[in-house]
Amino acid sequence: MTRIAIIGGTGLDELVSLQDVHAEEIVTPYGKPSAPLSTGNIEGHEVIFLPRHGESHNVAPHNINYRANLWALKQQGVTHVVAVNAVGGITDCMSPEKLVFPNQIIDYTYSRQHTFSDENADSVMHIDFTNPYSKLIRGVLRSVAVEMGLDFTGEAVYGAAQGPRLETAAEINRMQQDGCDIVGMTGMPEASLARELDIEYACCALVVNWAAGKGDDGYITMDIINKHIQYGMVSASKLIAKALPELLKL
Repeated sequence: MTRIAIIGGTGLDELVSLQDVHAEEIVTPYGKPSAPLSTGNIEGHEVIFLPRHGESHNVAPHNINYRANLWALKQQGVTHVVAVNAVGGITDCMSPEKLVFPNQIIDYTYSRQHTFSDENADSVMHIDFTNPYSKLIRGVLRSVAVEMGLDFTGEAVYGAAQGPRLETAAEINRMQQDGCDIVGMTGMPEASLARELDIEYACCALVVNWAAGKGDDGYITMDIINKHIQYGMVSASKLIAKALPELLKL
């Protein structure tokens, strides 16, 4: 049976209108998740919601317990995850408030607990990560976005940065030369851990600012980011709500 979870990023937490919510504290072999898992329904369709930055948005990207988050969802029978990420736009078409469903990722993070194959594992997992995101989930998100007339890009390369600071202009130029279209801080190791647990996983990214040295804004300010989050996350929330019936058929 398909069971859907939404991992919420910056700005989504307050927009997910769950009804009949049951929150459960979960303890995993890897510690506690970022927050209790909230099970409820959106327009009659059951979903589990987990805010990756914590209930008060106080967990920095490099300190998120990604392993506990994914393990807890697996324990609850989750089979499919839609991960919402706020990102910066690198290439010309990645303008603020655009939705992006990336198909590839480049990992620039370091010192994160990035695998379940640690010293306590029974065996080492060598997962195939050629295509890091679920084609099935991405297909549903694209189809529904077209139906809704949303401004979106169906393919992109996500550059996963360490954070919590934003990048330098030179770092963004390097990422662009590497082929990255967007940059965010929470894409890895979330995606690869989901693959290790055999969870179908896809990213619904929202561009909330031009990356360093891009666009005409000059310096990146939280006022700019918050303005685009305020408008863009409404579209992301509506998209996920409308996509849920199709996702539950996967």
